[in-house]
Amino acid sequence: MDVLTKLRNTVSNTITNTVHNTAYGLSQLSSVLPGNPVTREFEVIAHIGSAGPGLLWKVYSGYKKSTKQEAAIFLFEKRILERWSSKTDRELILETLKRGIMQLTKLRHPQILTVQHPLEESRDSLAFATEPVFASLANALGNLENVPQPLPTNLKNYKLLDIEIRYGLLQLGEGLAFLHGDVKLLHQNLCPESIVINLHGVWKIFGFDFCALNQSTDSKQPSWSYIEYDPTAPYVTCPQLDYQAPECILASSNSPSSDIFSLGMLIYVIYSPDNRPLHESQNDLSKCKRFLENFKGSAVSSKLFSVPENLKDTTKLMLSHSPELRPDPHQFIKIEYFMDIGVKTLNYLDKLFQWDNLQKSQFYKGLPQVLKQLPHRVILHRVLPSLYKELVNPPMIPFVLPSILQVMESCEIEEFREHILPNLKPVLALEDPPQISLVLMQQVNLLLKLCPADVIKSDIVPMLTRALESGWEQLQELCLTALPNIVTMIEGPVMKNAILPRIKKICLNKKPNGSATLGIRVNCLLCLAKMLPNFDRWLVYDEILPLLQEIPHTGEPAILMAIIGIYRLLLTHSKMGISKEILATKVLPFLLPLCIEQNLSSSQFETLSTLVIDMINRVTTEHREALKQLDAVRRETQQFEKELSATTQITFPQQNILNDINVTAQKSPTNMVKQSVGMENGLTIEEKFRLAQQQETHQRLQSQEPLTPKTISSISKQQPKDLTATLLKNNLDELNLSASKSPNSQSNYIGQNLNTTWNNQNANQLNSQFLTPPMSSQMMNWTMNNTTSSTNWNSTQSSWNMMTSPNNLNSSWVPQTNLTRKAEYGSKVNSQILQPMASPPNVQTQAKTNLSNQDIMDLLS
Repeated sequence: MDVLTKLRNTVSNTITNTVHNTAYGLSQLSSVLPGNPVTREFEVIAHIGSAGPGLLWKVYSGYKKSTKQEAAIFLFEKRILERWSSKTDRELILETLKRGIMQLTKLRHPQILTVQHPLEESRDSLAFATEPVFASLANALGNLENVPQPLPTNLKNYKLLDIEIRYGLLQLGEGLAFLHGDVKLLHQNLCPESIVINLHGVWKIFGFDFCALNQSTDSKQPSWSYIEYDPTAPYVTCPQLDYQAPECILASSNSPSSDIFSLGMLIYVIYSPDNRPLHESQNDLSKCKRFLENFKGSAVSSKLFSVPENLKDTTKLMLSHSPELRPDPHQFIKIEYFMDIGVKTLNYLDKLFQWDNLQKSQFYKGLPQVLKQLPHRVILHRVLPSLYKELVNPPMIPFVLPSILQVMESCEIEEFREHILPNLKPVLALEDPPQISLVLMQQVNLLLKLCPADVIKSDIVPMLTRALESGWEQLQELCLTALPNIVTMIEGPVMKNAILPRIKKICLNKKPNGSATLGIRVNCLLCLAKMLPNFDRWLVYDEILPLLQEIPHTGEPAILMAIIGIYRLLLTHSKMGISKEILATKVLPFLLPLCIEQNLSSSQFETLSTLVIDMINRVTTEHREALKQLDAVRRETQQFEKELSATTQITFPQQNILNDINVTAQKSPTNMVKQSVGMENGLTIEEKFRLAQQQETHQRLQSQEPLTPKTISSISKQQPKDLTATLLKNNLDELNLSASKSPNSQSNYIGQNLNTTWNNQNANQLNSQFLTPPMSSQMMNWTMNNTTSSTNWNSTQSSWNMMTSPNNLNSSWVPQTNLTRKAEYGSKVNSQILQPMASPPNVQTQAKTNLSNQDIMDLLS
């Protein structure tokens, strides 16, 4: 059995350590209390404090799973009972705790802790749920027994404020008045462990473990039984000796005055520097009796130096040795100490549900002035929760909102988003009454500062859109003032389809009273001017520019200057980049007539004229530059066309060669024969035979297909060297054959000389000098023409002169890529070929002027 007990203790300790090291109370409580019904209905968040006799109850924050309503879960772990070895003591402790919670569950009062779920017992624990709780008064005063370490955030550096103490004592007095007068019940253990502070700062009476019920009938004077203090029982099963009245300890009797004595002792503990009672008996009954016997008169007065003056006399009476001298609860709550403006305000807030709307509205009108005198924590946790209750009553919302908005001004962003925003969001969507939107719009900048971006998009922007549709000009002006501050958060489609159309409607709206509309129009233009830098260019062109020319200004200087300001912004803003076309066709035709407006002052006219001049200068300057660029482009285009034409001639030289061949063909042997026939009556048979051969060769050359760049490339890739050599060799053979048949020895000698020159050259070297088949054909014509008889010398010489002129050389067979060699070739031809042939050639002259192999190669290249 001992082994099982040790094992159970070990497991329990392990589970407890896990509980304290886990972040969330849900996992903690589920691991400790798997079978308690409270854990099945409530979600636990964190361990926040302790309360009850000996602070045995652990307090957890949480909420109800079904309704998501906030709650506090009180937990007693039975493993704590292992401190007492006696089974009787353990059972007595359980019975005491159960009795106190069962009595608490039966009571309903604003100053009594409210139970949401009754006590549930499992094998390992006791648990019940109440309204949301901050901590016990003992925790707030520094008694942190059974509180997790490190301390919860709510208890770190926590100090009670004077207004909290005043109003808390007032609430305790009201609670005792309820217990004594209505329920006829004595608490008998009023101490810091038996008082709980709820989430809104209200002090609630708790710990009815030792309460005394009325024993008499209704018709008689109430009487209460008293159970004497048992020094042998566990201390948690007996009332706190340090807070017990003298009659209870010395005379074994009690009365409502006994609770008043305990309240007086509590006042002393709260105001004392170390928050300790007047005497600490340490659960020693005899020690407590000795103190109470001597606690009279001056002994009491000397101990109350830390209590406020307006409460000191009352506290002295409450701690009187004689019960008859102590005030009752009703007398206590009416003392001067509670006449503070802050206490009255908090008390009114708690009783507002009893008033009608007219009384409430009068109170809320003066509330913002009172809030300036209250601490921020009290306002945030005590005042605002009472105001939130009125947000379900739309007629009262315009009276409540100013106070809430005033509190928001002193709030941190985190505090606002945690405590205020969830309650305020439903109000942002309300349209009726319209005063709600008016109050909110007056503080819209504050809302924009505190609200996150998603709330601005989902709640604030729709509210502004509704304000633009409102018939109240004041509301519209407030909205127009706020829009520039959130323009970056408004999506493009919303701005184009929702915001701008409504602004346009306001600008174009016509009313009988022009002065009322004038202010709205000016505000619309100012709003547009502030938002303009954030607009897309297309949106400005499509929406803003047409709107400026549609606004009926009737010569009003305010409207005209606002329009001029927008145009100036469009002209100077780098992002807009308004074009010269729009300036010339849209803007200037609208602004120029305004230059003769009679209502403008001198300074306003100067502003307008300066803008017009700047726009004209912009148009002329940009157009001048555009024309210069256009002229430059035209010149470049013409130059490019010339270069392209020249490049075409270089790239396709065969076309020029064919043109030269056609020119040469006009002076072909056939034509020369016809001319010769015209000059002479007849030819010899040898001359006719030679002319026939020349005509046949010329016709064969003309019948060949012209060489295109593609053909030349393909031929060059296949066998460029062999083809060139073969063509030249065949043509030279024909020249030699013609020369051999000619009786003229000089012509025969020239053909032999040329043939010999060719044989001494390499065909591959010829091809490397950019020789093409058309060039070889041209040289053949030149050679063949020089084998004619002396009778045809004049015509042949003219043909030679044409072919060897610089122009023909440049356009036909001399490569145009090397101008130096072109000039060199022309000079060689003139000096070595044309000059010797200026007179009828003879053999001796031919021998002297014979060309070298290198000369021929240069000539052919």
